[in-house]
Amino acid sequence: MTVRRGRLLAVVIAAAIVAALVVLAIRTAGDPGRPGAAPASASPTPTTTGPPPPPVLVPGRPGESVVARSAHELRDDSPPRYNALDTIYVQMMIPHHQQALEMSALAVDHAADPRIRAYADRIRAGQGPEIKVLRGWLATRGLPETAPGHDHAGMRGMQSPEAMRRLDAARGVEFDRLFITMMTDHHQGAVTMATDLLSVGADATLNELATSLATEQAIEINRLRELTPP
Repeated sequence: MTVRRGRLLAVVIAAAIVAALVVLAIRTAGDPGRPGAAPASASPTPTTTGPPPPPVLVPGRPGESVVARSAHELRDDSPPRYNALDTIYVQMMIPHHQQALEMSALAVDHAADPRIRAYADRIRAGQGPEIKVLRGWLATRGLPETAPGHDHAGMRGMQSPEAMRRLDAARGVEFDRLFITMMTDHHQGAVTMATDLLSVGADATLNELATSLATEQAIEINRLRELTPP
């Protein structure tokens, strides 16, 4: 009886020793600091694509300071936002500018004051490229250049066909006076149209263009007044 108990105790002790060795082996394998331990799996090294891009300086509205923005903030893959009033403004400004070019072309042979001719050259140099920008804005969005059924004669500052005929028939100082009167009214209409767009439009590009146009046209009005014959 004593022998059996001794054998049973030996078996229990042996089993306990084996279990302890297994536990020790498991713990040692997970500890890289112990001898014989298996190396721990290395965590994935984050990939880098170089230093972050420099900030982009974004100009503010007139009177506001420049703001630094990250390139990530400025990225926008969504379609450009615009509304029907943006479209109407562009469709109106194209013929509006075209009439200014027609008036300026008459000054080449009709004006008496060389300053009037120089002023007309400046109008052609500035508003000709602007027409291309406006047409490109419409083409990019698949929009027509003219709105169906729209009457351009009702636009602010737009000169009537009769007034254009009088300007074409005038010569010398008479032309200079009429040109200044008509072009001043034409510019004032453009300023009003641009100012109106700033309160109702949604397109950021047109907002900037309208702001620039309103400022430039206001300056041109003052220049025209300086050219008025005595």
